[in-house]
Formats: sequence, C-alpha cells, structure tokens
Amino acid sequence: MTARPTILRVAINTPVNKLFDYLAPAGARDVRPGMRVRVPFGRRKLIGIIAAVTNESDWPVSKLKPALDLPDDSLLFDAPLIEMLSWAAGYYQHPPGEVFAAALPVALRQGNAPEPEREFTWALTAAGHEADADALEKRAPVQAAFRRKLSAGPCGAAELRELNAAWRKTMQTFVDNGWVECTESEVQRPDVDRDTPPQLTDAQTAAVAAVPDERFHPCLLDGVTGSGKTEVYLHLIAKHVEAGRQSLVLVPEIGLTPQLLDRFARRLGNRIAVLHSGLTDTQRLQNWLLAHSGEADVIIGTRSAIFAPLPRPGVIIVDEEHDSSFKQQDGFRYSARDLAVWRANQLQIPVVLGSATPALESLHNARAGRYRHLELPQRAGSARQPEVNIVDLRKYPLLSEGLSQPLLAAMQRHLEAGDQVLVYLNRRGFAPTLLNPTTGETVDCERCDARLVLHKRRNKLICHHCGFERPAITERDGKEDEFVLIGQGTEKLESTLSERFPDYPLVRIDRDTTRKRGELERLLGQVRDREARIVLGTQMLTKGHDFPDVTCVAVVDSDQGLFGTDFRSGERLAQSVLQVAGRAGRGDKPGEVWLQTWHPEHPLLSTLLQEGYGGFATGALREREQTTWPPFAHLALLRAECARKDVLFDFLDKARSTADRLAAGQLGILGPASSPMERRGGRFRGQVLLQSPQRNRLQGFLPDFRAAIEVLPDARKVRWSLDVDPLELF
Repeated sequence: MTARPTILRVAINTPVNKLFDYLAPAGARDVRPGMRVRVPFGRRKLIGIIAAVTNESDWPVSKLKPALDLPDDSLLFDAPLIEMLSWAAGYYQHPPGEVFAAALPVALRQGNAPEPEREFTWALTAAGHEADADALEKRAPVQAAFRRKLSAGPCGAAELRELNAAWRKTMQTFVDNGWVECTESEVQRPDVDRDTPPQLTDAQTAAVAAVPDERFHPCLLDGVTGSGKTEVYLHLIAKHVEAGRQSLVLVPEIGLTPQLLDRFARRLGNRIAVLHSGLTDTQRLQNWLLAHSGEADVIIGTRSAIFAPLPRPGVIIVDEEHDSSFKQQDGFRYSARDLAVWRANQLQIPVVLGSATPALESLHNARAGRYRHLELPQRAGSARQPEVNIVDLRKYPLLSEGLSQPLLAAMQRHLEAGDQVLVYLNRRGFAPTLLNPTTGETVDCERCDARLVLHKRRNKLICHHCGFERPAITERDGKEDEFVLIGQGTEKLESTLSERFPDYPLVRIDRDTTRKRGELERLLGQVRDREARIVLGTQMLTKGHDFPDVTCVAVVDSDQGLFGTDFRSGERLAQSVLQVAGRAGRGDKPGEVWLQTWHPEHPLLSTLLQEGYGGFATGALREREQTTWPPFAHLALLRAECARKDVLFDFLDKARSTADRLAAGQLGILGPASSPMERRGGRFRGQVLLQSPQRNRLQGFLPDFRAAIEVLPDARKVRWSLDVDPLELF
C-alpha cells in the first residue's frame, strides 16, 4: 500500500484569507506545526509557519508543490499559541498568514536564524603587546590609541566605540596583523539591587489573595489612581516567579515601559523581556527569544506582546485595561485585552485587568459576576484624593491664551511652593484653524474633510488625519496678516506658558516632541528629576505615569468630547479627565485639579464630580442598555474606501443587500452611510454596521458574509475590511 504524502498547511504573510497546502520538503522527517518553512510562492520564496500537518488536501496531490526547506529544528510556536492565532484569525475575520506573521519578530519573518545575542571582546595577543608603540604613535596615532586602551585589558564594542566610531576598521587591521584575538559569548544581563517590598494595605492584601494561583478566573482590579495597583501586580508576579512560572504584563504605551521595567527589575530581578514597537528588529528578536526559551520570568510589552510565547505560563496582567491603544485600528484589528482573557482561559491561568476607570464592558462583566470585582477605593500611604475645582468660563474671562485667572493663580501658587504643575490639552500643534475673516474661508486639507493645523515651529500646515503637509502660508492663500488663528494646541500653549512663567522650566510631551527614539524617556526623566517644573502634554500624560511632585493638574479644555457623536465619547472623556486628574497629589503632598469648562452643569461632569466614575458608569450602562449598544450588543463594521464615491456606494449597496439576504432578519443592519469624515487621504469612506444582541449569532454570520462580499464585482475596486468589536465608528 502506497504511503500517503505528508501535507503541510502553511500560514503565509499574504492578504489571502486561507492557508496554503504544500508537500513536506524532500527527506524531511520531524515536521511539526509551529515550525517555520520556506516555500515557493509565485516567483518568490517566502517564509511561512506550519499551522497543521495532515495527509489530506482539497487539491490533488499532483498539483501541490513541495516546500523547499525547514529553517529550524525546533518549534517557534507551541500548540496553544497556534490554536490562539487560528482562533483570532477566524474571530476577527482576518487572513491567517497575516495573523501568524503578527506574532513573529521581523527578523524571523525574513528567515533569520533564531540565535541569542552575542557579545564580542577584543584582547591583545603577545604580538600585540610586543608591537613597537613609539613607531605606531608616529605612523598611526589612531591605532596607537586603540592599542593603549587594549593594553589595560580586554574591551567590548561599547568601549572601543567611545574611542572612535570607525573602531571596526581598526580592529580588523589588528586582527590581520595578529595583534588581537576576539572572544564571543552570550550577552550577560547585569544584576540589579533588589528593593524591599512595602507593606500592603488591607485592600491590596485582599486583592492579592482573591486572585487564584493556577486556574482561570478573570479579575477586574478597580482601583482609584494612586491606590497601588502596581504593587498588587508585583506581589502576584513574585508568587509566580517563585513557583517557576512566567508572567505577561501588557501596558498601553511604550512610554510606560521604561519606568515599569526599572521598578519590576528592582523587585523581581533582571530576567525580564520587553516587547514593543520602539525596539530595533534585533532588540525585539532577542527579547522574543528570552520569552520563547523561558529564560524571561516576566514579559512586559504593548499590544502585540499578547502573542509572546509562554512555555511556562503563570498569569496575564493588562494594566490600564480601558485604554483604546489595546485595539489595533488597522490591518489585523484585534483587541489585546480581549485576547488576554481568551488566552488565560485557554491556558487555565489567572488574568487581571487593572484600571482606575474600567471600560464599561469590563465593569459590566464584573457587575454581572463574570469577572471577580476587586476594588482599591483609597490611595496608598498618606496620599489623598485631589481636590477638584471647576472654572466656569462664562464667569471668568480668558486672560492668556486659553487660561483663566483662577487657573493661572493656582499654577502660580503651586510653583512658588516648589511643586510641579501638569497642564493637559489633548490637541497638538499651534492652531487648529486658520480663518480669513473677510471671506470666511479656512485653510483645509486637499485630501480630507478636515482643516490643516498650523505647526509654527516647523512653519508647516499639517493634516492630522492623512499626514499631508505644506508650507504654512503661500501666495495662493493670501497674505499672512489676512488670517486669524482660531483655537490652540500644545505648541501655542507652550509659548503662552513660557511667557507667563519664565522662571519655571517647561517640557512639552506630545507626538511631535517624542518622534525620535528615546526622546519620550528623556523628557519623562526631566519630569521625574524635577528639571521641569511645568509639564504640558496630550493624552500621553494620562496613562499610568507616577509624578510624585505634581500637586496641580490643569485641564485646559474639559469640554472636548461632551458633545461627540460616537456613543463612546462620554466614556472616553470621563476616563481622560479622571486619569489626568489622578496625576495630582500622588506623593505626600495634597493635590488640586482645575477643570476649565463652558458647561459646568453638563450631566456628565456633574455626575463624574459628585458620584465618581462608578456613578457615571451606572448611568452610562443604563443608557447603553436602553439604546442597545455594547456591552448589550455586539458589533461588526464593514469599512470601505475608494477614490470614486459612486463606485464606493455601489459596493456598499450590494454588500448591504448581501447582508440582508444572509441575515434573514436575525441581525440589525445600519447603512450604508458615509463615515463621519467622508473623505480622508483623497479617498471617500463609507460603512455598513452589523449589530446583534448575541455574539454567537454575529460570529456565525460573518464567515459567510465575508465570503459573499469577496466575490462581489466591485470588491476589487475598493479597499474594504471587517472590524469586529470596533471601538470607533468612523
């Protein structure tokens, strides 16, 4: 009887929504799911991941191509990770090859070997020591300097680079002359001094005790800002490290990882891997390998770290779980928070979602008993909740650009007392609108339904939606003095504050000032070291930073989001206000928060200030239930865009008809409709919203719907995607 061939089902990084079948490479014996494989794909040779090994295929065996080779002898993905990636591809309706690729460092996608980082040390040989130093000094002073350095002992690359950036060329000359020998070894992580854990509060102790050690039970750690959620994390992780298990910690922003890494290392040791987009490809590979080998006890990372390998899983923690950064907004549109809960269930380990302002979905799960609700109602130590003050802008005119007299007086008082002040404005740039008062015209983006924002320091007008930029004022616009600047951003407010408080150093932290690698860490260091007395920034400042000397927080524009069209806008505003307010008074000094608003009687603000986030959430959940929005419904959004509006809506009309036919009245279907910003990047945008009270019903509908719209005549004329559990309806 003829043996049946071994067939590999391979995930290849392409936008095609399927796995590809190949014959096993000639002579290959130990072929398993989770290994990389090199395959012919058209005229190219690509790296894929083996998702399954079988003896059957929907294609005739005679038409299957053999894979070329297996780059590795061992698995890169274990069975649970393959299962999670396969499930995620189905749930989020995304091509499996792109999903598998998202879990691999770029270096491994490109076929590089998964080898640990090596460090090299150069030392003088006997011939190097005997070389004529005087002659070398006269003939080649640069080489002489290197020889003097090496004569004191072996040197690594960093020490040699300090002497001369072109050190490699000199070392090669020394090697050719037989003057040095190079020693290669694995990079050793330096030991760190350990801190003594502080005594936990009763509430923290109860929270740690309530989290199960080795079984799945999702916990929502609902603690006010400054209540010591990180201490709870550290105690939980320490238990798992002691038991020989790994911990995965997800944070929303790259900027949180340096201070968190330092704090974790001082408590847990140096067996920590870090994964985020700010790393180089080499750094990301090395940290991924630390997780994959099990050498790392703790993995800290942003959204994509949810795919990190965990050979000995212990606990998953999602810090600031409410943050929208955990939802990928393009390409593979997954939610890292939701995948964390799924993965913890799969691995039967605990998962902790922590926040001072939990997402309404998480809070609803806790109140319904699906999550264990752990509360930290008080700040840790002697810190007290800050006093909140409302500035009614109808009564107090704005003296400086966007700043009222009570706010300026409070800032002055705190600065004179030697403390720091944080000023929050979630709008970057200098001025969001340039208006010609004579004609009433504004300077708009040529590619979007949006105004260009003036960035004065760069002397450019920039679209914050598509990235288009051009010189600030050109002849076609008219004369510069014909325009009026309307509104303000952080750049303009920086200028105003510097003029108003010239004796107090200021740092601005927003996307414009933190573009360069390492710049965010440098600016945050200035704040923590008190080199800056005024901290001005956008939403980047609301996310978990601990500034113990900030005693005054000023929210310049509390009205952003009060009248948003998205059903989540009120929730986002409440979270932003409370998160940024929580930066005040986290040390031993009392804090104050000043909110400027034109609408002090607005129900959202009054409820938030009188009843806190819990009171706001109760009312917001009641409204969501009445209007059948999440968490009382489940959504999927068909997004599409095209350079031609008629072609776009021809496609959306047919997609809507297809949805009506397949759903047979079992789903709510809204649209097609233009997106709130109809034109962006030169393309028109529209959408169809799918709504169901039952998740299973929606999930059962989506595969057939996707398959049906893929073959629509206009499907190739537009860019379209499905966003499951969308956070933003635009």
